[in-house]
Amino acid sequence: MAKTSIMRRLAKWHIWLGWLVGVPIVMWTATGLFMVAKPIEEVRGNHLRLSTEEAALPPGNPVPIDFQLTGAPPVRSFETQMESGRAITRVTYMDGRIERFDAVSGDRIAPLDEAEARVVVASQIVGGDDVVSANLFEADEVPFDFRRPLPVWQIALEDGTHVYVGRDTGRIEAVRTRWWRWFDFMWGLHIMDLSEREDTSHPILIGFAALSLIGAIFGCILMFRRRKARVRTASA
Repeated sequence: MAKTSIMRRLAKWHIWLGWLVGVPIVMWTATGLFMVAKPIEEVRGNHLRLSTEEAALPPGNPVPIDFQLTGAPPVRSFETQMESGRAITRVTYMDGRIERFDAVSGDRIAPLDEAEARVVVASQIVGGDDVVSANLFEADEVPFDFRRPLPVWQIALEDGTHVYVGRDTGRIEAVRTRWWRWFDFMWGLHIMDLSEREDTSHPILIGFAALSLIGAIFGCILMFRRRKARVRTASA
């Protein structure tokens, strides 16, 4: 009788938990299914990037430390590579600012203007010449689908893709397709954080996850109760 009473109590708790966590469980399952519907490379727009052959730096190319950055803030890192037949060095300062230099002459390269940003997209993205609009965003006012403190050109294409080109880096920083934006929304629902879509460890999510786990455990226990009940009915 005691075991029967406990099982009945578990059954009642299981029902109430089911009502409480049913919606989140359906939401987690649906959003999870959506997010795995396409390969992550396609979600990130990698399939739209045109392949480019890497080139070696010219012999005798000056090492980055030779640059004379008079009055510049402390440097975090240097990066030198060939781009469009030209050796480019990117200098990242400790304050996060980035500048480009000609690696041979050491001359500073001006930030990208709109025409140059369009050329970068047209030469590196499938359909990159079908531009609808081009807008410059400063680091503190970037669009929500970029979410990085970096000044960028947003090149909007006819198919709904947004290509973000760094004004100071001179390269494509992100490709946001329409599917990516839906993926991002589903991710926000999945982790229950639609405002920032980054916090995967907050009380609401942890609480519902814990309740769902308890409900699943109760359900597993009740399976044995139903199995025994069926066996007794068959014996009778």
